[in-house]
Amino acid sequence: MEKRDEAELAELLAALRRGGRQQSGLEPRLTPPDNETAYRIAGMVAENLEWRVGGWKIAAIKPEMQRALRTDALIYGRVFEQHILPSPATFAFSNLCSPIPEVEYQAWLGADLPPREAPHTVEEVTDAVASLHPGIELAECRFIHDEQFPPLPAILADGAGSATLIYGPAIEDWQTRDIAGQDISLYCDGERRRMGSAAEALDHPMIPLTWLANELSRTGVGLKTGQMISTGTMTGMLRPKAGQSYRADFGPFGEVAIEIGA
Repeated sequence: MEKRDEAELAELLAALRRGGRQQSGLEPRLTPPDNETAYRIAGMVAENLEWRVGGWKIAAIKPEMQRALRTDALIYGRVFEQHILPSPATFAFSNLCSPIPEVEYQAWLGADLPPREAPHTVEEVTDAVASLHPGIELAECRFIHDEQFPPLPAILADGAGSATLIYGPAIEDWQTRDIAGQDISLYCDGERRRMGSAAEALDHPMIPLTWLANELSRTGVGLKTGQMISTGTMTGMLRPKAGQSYRADFGPFGEVAIEIGA
């Protein structure tokens, strides 16, 4: 892939984000040849936007999600500061790009996890987390999911479908609670549509968070104090319709609610 094509793709994806727009397909010359190139272009998109990175999303933590996303490993993307919101949150369906609500634990960092030669351990990552929250990631994609839908590297260049994180209240004493074993339910208009738990996904949410810390360390980016990281869906993917409401019930850990208006 030529450097000028990388720059053109970054400019295109930044323009689509600014305008809240999607497009069908992508020219072959603008499709990244591999994941490494795609992640580099995602960084270029952030530079073009000049928006502050407020956090990160992790995706494809479950085998069925990996199959749906056409990958054999976890993936990640940046989330921008203005798109990290407290629950409850309301959105206009007409302003969203194929939204998908995903129920996830979200970790707020109280310390940096910078790039370094030695891998970050789960214990170190856990110590860096200031608070853990119930959450919903409202994922979006700048490419329409049609017969022209581009391959995975194009999606990674688009931040792995990153959009908005909605978080609930901090979970008290989360380090000593059964986070992995807690049953989670996702309700749509009062009807339970999905169930899951962290144990069924990738054990404790600190496991995917540690993976992300080491991936970003390897690429010289790192995680920073104050960032919020969504650690991967426990309830799969749903495609909402205008006028629907969603509620994620984390039992004793709280709940998160969103409304998707017309």
